Amino acid sequence: MFGKTAKEATRNTERAVQRCIDPSCGSSYGLRERIYVCPRCSGTLEIDCGLATREDAAAVRRRWAERAASRDPRDQSGVWRYREMLPFDEDAPFVTLFEGNTPIYEAPRSARYCGLNNLRLKHQGCNPTGSFKDTGMTAAITQAVVVGARTAVCASTGNTAASLAAYAGRAGLQSAILLPRGQISAAKLAQSLDYGALVCEIDGNFDDCMRLIQELGDDPSIYVANSINPFRIEGQKTVAFEMMEQCAWQVPDHVVVPGGNMGNSTALGKGFQELLDLGLIQRLPRLSVIQAEGAAPLAHLFANLDPSKSAGGERLPETMAPVENPRTLATAIKIGAPVSWKKALRAVLRSGGKIISVSEQEIADAKAMIGRDGIGCEPASATTVAGMKKLVAAGHIRPGDSVVGVLTGHVLKDPDYVSHYHRGTLSLESGAKEGSAPQRIAGAFQNAPERVAANKAAILATLERRR
Repeated sequence: MFGKTAKEATRNTERAVQRCIDPSCGSSYGLRERIYVCPRCSGTLEIDCGLATREDAAAVRRRWAERAASRDPRDQSGVWRYREMLPFDEDAPFVTLFEGNTPIYEAPRSARYCGLNNLRLKHQGCNPTGSFKDTGMTAAITQAVVVGARTAVCASTGNTAASLAAYAGRAGLQSAILLPRGQISAAKLAQSLDYGALVCEIDGNFDDCMRLIQELGDDPSIYVANSINPFRIEGQKTVAFEMMEQCAWQVPDHVVVPGGNMGNSTALGKGFQELLDLGLIQRLPRLSVIQAEGAAPLAHLFANLDPSKSAGGERLPETMAPVENPRTLATAIKIGAPVSWKKALRAVLRSGGKIISVSEQEIADAKAMIGRDGIGCEPASATTVAGMKKLVAAGHIRPGDSVVGVLTGHVLKDPDYVSHYHRGTLSLESGAKEGSAPQRIAGAFQNAPERVAANKAAILATLERRR
């Protein structure tokens, strides 16, 4: 943890509040109130940072660029480098593993696969624990320290668990994680164990774990770090700032992101909106969210939405029908009742984006194509490229548009998926009825290992055959 190490401009934390997003309520609360939903109406909360700047856009951009070369520990973080945009005082005991600073890659093979002239992929899997969760967890655990919590907890499909365990360990806090038993990648589980978390395997799915976490949040010693926590969103929104720096402040036509619990899409939407409000960008990119077909409650809602009744994303539906038994091999987004759905839907509607779903086959093949670009990602990340292909075919994205896809997790988060895909053994349990056959996924880009004799001639012959 670090405190203030350099004099800098006063922030607007005296004006920052937690605010209910329901326009019929709009109640506000102090930053130190340990709440996760509005106490008055049970609505979703977000942080209003009271942002304002007297500087012109060029000066702000220049300061952020200069910090990237600084040795100040805050500046070495791709989150705390943008600290005047965050709801923390100068001397906050911030907890960092130098998260952020993730690359943005050109992806020519994936672009051709989607029908695009060009495509860039921002790889959040290059964070310290291998997923985008770190950009939010640095802020959430810092707030846990600020309010004096002893234990940080979360429900998780794996990535949040790994991130929470690492950052809580860094801060010297106890951490406890609720996971759906038997539904988590061994690689993700190993991270949580190694970082010292208490791992509670629950008989049920993620949504059952999330229900229990919300009950635990009533304990004053416990701090909930799921994306229902608005401070998580504050950290994650900085991905939008970093992305714009990497794009030389030229706003992409489209930004496409996977959709699970919807914290990521919420955060990106908030980040881009704040940049627009401060005059750092002149328009919003169209934000589109992609879900897996077997876990797509928000895509189902969006498909039946009347845009004339949701102009600007302000008049949101009151309820969303959950998926009772979500099914997908993309375990990071295997969520049937996302807690941040209203904020994500608002961000998509404001920007003119879409929310759609893609099949297991489409996810698997898109993942293999991303790999052909030398990048690699976990299955949930590949929904971005699978979704782009469908959005191009539908005419929402034009071939010449500038598009950035967000990859959320590292390829080594789920190595078994990769092996099964390329060996032709990848399948999803049907779940339709007991004893029904699994859904086999026959990859279009399989690359199975070959058994080759231990001599030079055999190896050369195999290479020739593959050319």
